[in-house]
Order: sequence, then C-alpha cells, then structure tokens
Amino acid sequence: MRPTTGGAVTDQGAGAGTDGTGTDGEFDAWRALQKATDEKRAGILADVVGHPHGLPSVEELDYMNPPLSDDAVRRHLKALEEVGVVRERTLGVGDRLRNYPYKFYELTEEARELFDRNGLFPEEAWRRQYRSVEKTARIRELESMPRPSD
Repeated sequence: MRPTTGGAVTDQGAGAGTDGTGTDGEFDAWRALQKATDEKRAGILADVVGHPHGLPSVEELDYMNPPLSDDAVRRHLKALEEVGVVRERTLGVGDRLRNYPYKFYELTEEARELFDRNGLFPEEAWRRQYRSVEKTARIRELESMPRPSD
C-alpha cells in the first residue's frame, strides 16, 4: 500500500520555472506534489522515507521496487530532484568503497514539511513497512554501509 494524495496544499507556487521551482525560485509545492504522488515515484519516496538512514542508494531503491529497472529509478529520482523533493548526497572520494554505491538520496526539508502538512509519507509508518520487507544479504550489507554526513 502506497500513499495517496490528501489534505490541502498550503503554499502553491504561482508558476513553475524550468528547474521545477516556482518562477521566483521558491519551492513550488504544487509541482512537488504532482511529481511525488505519481504511483511509481510515491513508492520510491516511501522507501526513501522508510530507509533506516533516510539515504538509500539506487541499488536499494531498485530492490524495494521490483517492477522498476535501476534506470527507471534514476529517471524518477531525477524528476523528484528537479522539483526539490529529493536531493542527491555523495560520499567523498576518500570515503568510497570499491563495488559499493557512493550516491544516496534523501528528502529535502521543504518536501518533508510539505508532506507533513498534507499527511503524506509518515516516517514511522514507512520505516515499519521498510523493516518488514525480507532483504538479501547484499541489501542488508548496503543498509549498514556508511552514508554521507552533514
């Protein structure tokens, strides 16, 4: 079961710029909700929220969304990034491990606030759901690897 739209958007942007933000460069809540509530993107977002560190890699998201290829996951993440819903975080060159991901994705503060106001993607519910999925040894190993720090 994935989140559905509901609640009121309280800070709709006046129009969208080419980067997905409002014409004035502000976070465009309406465009963000349009992109976030697409069924496949909502599934990806639920797994970003549910991930133990809130920073999954594409490989983890691909595993959690079996109907999608890793390329499709990347395309959906790019669409979410363009409207300011997620941001990419990378491990520094010296912190990277061979044969392991170094790019991870997290919700932006603006998206978390928007979702909270509209009752979408509650963190604890999606963490419970994420924990309940049986994982391979590789995915468990990825979950325990270092993530970028602030």
